[in-house]
Amino acid sequence: MFSPEGPSLRELAVQALSSVERGYDLLAPKFDHTPFRTPDSVLESVAEALTGLGPFTDGLDLCCGTGAGTDVLARVCRESVTGVDFSAGMLDVARRQPRPEEPRIAWVRGDARALPFASAFDLVVSFGAFGHFLPRELPGLFAQVRSVLRPGGRFAFPVLAPPRPSRPGFWILLGFDAVMRVRNAVWRPPFVMYYRAFRFGSVLRELERAGFAVDLYPLPEFGRREDGSPRARLVAARRLP
Repeated sequence: MFSPEGPSLRELAVQALSSVERGYDLLAPKFDHTPFRTPDSVLESVAEALTGLGPFTDGLDLCCGTGAGTDVLARVCRESVTGVDFSAGMLDVARRQPRPEEPRIAWVRGDARALPFASAFDLVVSFGAFGHFLPRELPGLFAQVRSVLRPGGRFAFPVLAPPRPSRPGFWILLGFDAVMRVRNAVWRPPFVMYYRAFRFGSVLRELERAGFAVDLYPLPEFGRREDGSPRARLVAARRLP
């Protein structure tokens, strides 16, 4: 997809007609050569912002995929980094990537909606995974994140400002979501992936209801919109006691 190393249209079609887990197992060997991987510019910007909020001891990459976000955690966590994902294929690719010797890194297969950890982390990050959760699942997801954080720990993730209706990107994302809704209405198992279901205001409210105090940090590398608002922010929600 968009490069010789990426998946073909046929491979993408097979993935889209599979379950989320099976789809990512199939896509895993070529995932890092698709636009679905979080861009390095976003990873670098988040790493810089988290450096100013640390230091951190133990970090968790939620829905880690092939481990791009795990490399961010390795820069800001002193003791350990854990990546969790429910796709065995994505984890297999992550394990084979070169990683720094310190901190220690572990890979765990698990569902973000039922995390297999105690309160073992002081930082949880996630990159580009929230489109796989329906709005009604966010309270449970955020409760799970809170349960694995130590008091005062942070749940951090970047949020990019959505394109305005005057931009082609707005209609591309709207069209993609419409196609996915039709697909899920007529085909089983469902493949949950929606770009416009993660509403910023609703997310902030659900974080507060789950027991977080939410701080927002502009990511200056991405500039500002015409109205002066940041094009990208880091949400850094702190677990309350």
